Amino acid sequence: MSDLPRRAVTRSAKLAALPLGFAGRTALGLGKRIGGKSAEIVAQEIQQRTAEQIFKVLGELKGGAMKFGQALSIFEAALPTEIAGPYRATLTRLQDAAPALPAPVVHKVLAEQLGDDWRENFLEFDDAPTAAASIGQVHRAVWHDGRPVAVKIQYPGAGKALLSDFNQLARLGKLFGALLPGLDVKSVLSELRERVAEELDYLSEAEAQHAFAQEFRDDPDFFVPDVIAANEQILITEWMSGSALSRIITDGTTEERDLAGLLLVRFLFCSPARVGMLHADPHPGNFRMMEDGRLGVLDFGAVNRLPDGYPRMFGTLTRIFNQGDMEAVVQGLRDEGFIRPHIDVDVDALRAFLAPYVEPTRVEEFTFSREWLQRQAAAVADLRPGNVVRQLNLPPSYVLIHRVHAAGVGVLCQLGTTARFRDEVITWVPGFSDEEPEEDTALTAV
Repeated sequence: MSDLPRRAVTRSAKLAALPLGFAGRTALGLGKRIGGKSAEIVAQEIQQRTAEQIFKVLGELKGGAMKFGQALSIFEAALPTEIAGPYRATLTRLQDAAPALPAPVVHKVLAEQLGDDWRENFLEFDDAPTAAASIGQVHRAVWHDGRPVAVKIQYPGAGKALLSDFNQLARLGKLFGALLPGLDVKSVLSELRERVAEELDYLSEAEAQHAFAQEFRDDPDFFVPDVIAANEQILITEWMSGSALSRIITDGTTEERDLAGLLLVRFLFCSPARVGMLHADPHPGNFRMMEDGRLGVLDFGAVNRLPDGYPRMFGTLTRIFNQGDMEAVVQGLRDEGFIRPHIDVDVDALRAFLAPYVEPTRVEEFTFSREWLQRQAAAVADLRPGNVVRQLNLPPSYVLIHRVHAAGVGVLCQLGTTARFRDEVITWVPGFSDEEPEEDTALTAV
């Protein structure tokens, strides 16, 4: 793993360099203003250089820093392509090509976690991992009773590195505030830190995965492999075959891509109602299209526990937006913390920003595409202080829901899915199609 900065001193030094760089750029900006440049131009230059350094450092680091960068993905659209493009590419490289632990280290971890006789649990164990990510890697094996299984092993020291990243990032609130003045960075970091701590606990993941597996057992649309054994750092589940969603994206037929996208949306929307949890890491590596047409789902380390189901606020505000009452929409966003008290937004700009994302709920059938996503990005791709994207906040309770929305839309656009998405919203999202009493229209109950 020598190509990634994993030592604590190196990681801390990279993160600590961020505020120093910002201070230097601010001093340089003051000099330019004295030299005659306008305050807005200087501020924009500082913000652009700050964004470039932030995303470069976050992209180079795994763990907590990378996860924080992923949480800010909605704001990439407000950044120039020359900044956001390399940042996204770096994150993709880290996610898709994480270097594997060598076999001796894997054996040592298994011995520490399962005992020196760990091999007695398996008839076969493949030393080469089938997948590797930021926290751990997966090996294929055969359980002692003959069942094929997936063995998920946490990297040694992963927890310490992740939590160290968040402690460092918590000190950078002012820097991120300069780039995104509407964002409550400390609250977002606090929420992410709690969720990442859950991801490190494989027993908690096992509990969530078992709940999903039980609910969707014999389901006609979905399959979730059940848990066979687990402790805090080892998770053993049923093996699941099928075509990775990434293969469907690149090589799938139109029918396969349409079905995959529809089932992905249905799974994300129906899970809070059926399980009381939302799968919070919907990237293509966590899904398989099975031969029987079902969508197979993996990796439940990140879940959003929603015992009351999907937030009614989303359905209610979407319905009211479609009805044209922007005053009520703005008030609802303020009530939920998406617009902080000291921030004034341009209502027309907000309407223009939200309209494309609400569009799939207004028509009987909708096609997601890369071109559609690029148009939405182009509409907000500037760093001016009045940019509505930069004025929005991400409330802590919606951090994981945002993560799901942003990643899910990205996958749908990669698939190019055409489907009746409005039907799924009507079926599963509370508040969207309800006949609400008149006082709810003013969002007094949101």
